[in-house]
Amino acid sequence: MPRLLIAEDDPMLTDALVSQFQGAGFEVEHAPNGPVADYLLTRQPFDVAILDLGLPYVDGMDVLRQARRQGSRVPVLILTARDRVDDRVNGLNAGADDYLVKPFDFPELLARVNALLRRGQATAQESTEPSPGLVLDRPNRRALLNGEVLDLTQREWCLLELLTSRRDNVVTKEEITAAWAGGEGASDGSGSVEVYIHRLRKKLGQSGLNIRTLRGLGYLLEAERSVERAETASR
Repeated sequence: MPRLLIAEDDPMLTDALVSQFQGAGFEVEHAPNGPVADYLLTRQPFDVAILDLGLPYVDGMDVLRQARRQGSRVPVLILTARDRVDDRVNGLNAGADDYLVKPFDFPELLARVNALLRRGQATAQESTEPSPGLVLDRPNRRALLNGEVLDLTQREWCLLELLTSRRDNVVTKEEITAAWAGGEGASDGSGSVEVYIHRLRKKLGQSGLNIRTLRGLGYLLEAERSVERAETASR
């Protein structure tokens, strides 16, 4: 089930969108203002996001710029009443993948979101096949290593999805626990982040990927060849 973030401050529109997208098979998270949208977009894994520009406290354009500065690759569709050409250009230049002006028809919005979702899945799949060996099947929440389905718990899947979406960027323990709290993997057993990192390392096996521990910072998923270069440079 694809995860969708809707950042919108209009309660009536939000209720309608949440209901319609849930009916279309999406898991929906709502951000009613800019700071919440910024937190969710940069700290939790989503497959696609709908972002209003006129959000309270922090403008949606600033939320988008901040997310891109922090390395977020989530496909973002701007949904706004701002209909000037300059607004469209600024939104796309800030990192938006699509731009739709209110009022709109839901079937068109759904079609655009699905198009972004397909594009995002293709990009994510490419970025997680460095060996090539590992493929993430996000719609079915599973991973395949050399064609074989990995036996992953919900927490391990959530951890792998987060690390691959932020590949070559540090992911903190706080971000991992926040992702667990916001997903379906919060109750599949007990154990610290370190325990799940250790389990996931073993299951990745010959994938060509390594999860590096950066003490005091967090964890970094990278190709094994990057690890070899780093070790050689440190000698």
